[in-house]
Amino acid sequence: MKVFLNLLGIVVVIGLIFLISWDRKNIRWKAVGKAIIAQFVIAILLVKVPVGKMVVSAISDGVTAVINCGQNGLSFVFGSLADSSAPTGSIFIVQTLGNIIFVSALVSLLYYLGVLGFVVKWIGKAVGKLMGTTEVESFVAVANMFLGQTDSPILVSKYIGNLTDSEILVILVSGMGSMSVSILGGYHALGIPMEYLLIASALVPVGSILVAKMLLPQTEPVQSITDVKMDNKGNNANVIDAIAEGAGTGMQMVIAIAASLVGIIGIVAVINMILGFAGISLEQIFSYVFAPFGFLMGLDTNQVLMEGAFLGNKLIVNEFVAFQDLGKILSSLDYRTGIVCSISLCGFANLSSLGICVSGIAVLCPEKKSTLSRLVFRAMLGGVFVSILSAMIVGLITLF
Repeated sequence: MKVFLNLLGIVVVIGLIFLISWDRKNIRWKAVGKAIIAQFVIAILLVKVPVGKMVVSAISDGVTAVINCGQNGLSFVFGSLADSSAPTGSIFIVQTLGNIIFVSALVSLLYYLGVLGFVVKWIGKAVGKLMGTTEVESFVAVANMFLGQTDSPILVSKYIGNLTDSEILVILVSGMGSMSVSILGGYHALGIPMEYLLIASALVPVGSILVAKMLLPQTEPVQSITDVKMDNKGNNANVIDAIAEGAGTGMQMVIAIAASLVGIIGIVAVINMILGFAGISLEQIFSYVFAPFGFLMGLDTNQVLMEGAFLGNKLIVNEFVAFQDLGKILSSLDYRTGIVCSISLCGFANLSSLGICVSGIAVLCPEKKSTLSRLVFRAMLGGVFVSILSAMIVGLITLF
């Protein structure tokens, strides 16, 4: 029964993407089929094949060890406040968000040294060959695995002005459906296994291109660029400058996330106070509205409403709130439910990301601002579908 529901869920998600497409008649169904098969192959390699599982586990251990190094800096600056076992207990902005500063500095260093550019280039070329997409959009889709929705377009900033609407949409959807490396530590600190986050990240490039090309098929002539030169070093003068800028960017992210959480959670509390007179809450509404997705993921009956609430919080509030709720009960869930719920919540696709996405890319290419504004809402929905589709594919594989 769960196998049938999972398969039906994949069909339903593809159908929903079809319904909100700008150009249904020009969807390349052969490319859609190829992308879905590629998603299954990637997921099988990472979830079922012993060697793949070992690689994911090794990378997970390595990433976790590196992220934990940031604890030294937090302990030096914040003292006992960085220790969750201290009498002060767990302080979200320090222990959950604090490592974002360190990881952002590290990513900025790797970016400056050209390491990330090298990785993005060769994975991007492979994705482009598989999906029949241009180098620019393929590179950004892959870069979003590492840099996030506003930083990855910087790699190809000089080409953005010549991109078609379909290529722009790939940039937006991959940004909405992805997670930057800088933010992984925050999710992991909430109790989400690093392996789940890495598997979700690996599925983003192909999944994002699949969804974006269904929403807006490529019909305009594209500029043929066979040797894209990425901006690897940005405006940094040297290694120290790169680290300092990365740390500064990480600090800005922490402040922005914390401020957003304070504001949005407070507003949600006000809404719940008003809804309380009717005996309901926003979480209950979310649980019923988004429950069909949990049902189509093949979750147990008692977990369907739970997943609906998670998805609603992720879309309307942000993924940190959803991950925090999931992290509290993850140890009580079975493996399949845990990984499916975790992957479905990955990505920046929420209402607060709309302005961030438009303004962040418009700075690089002001003449594309109207295009970005027109595409961004459906790109957000596309990002939601990228995560849900990935969760359904992984969920189906775990049944065998």
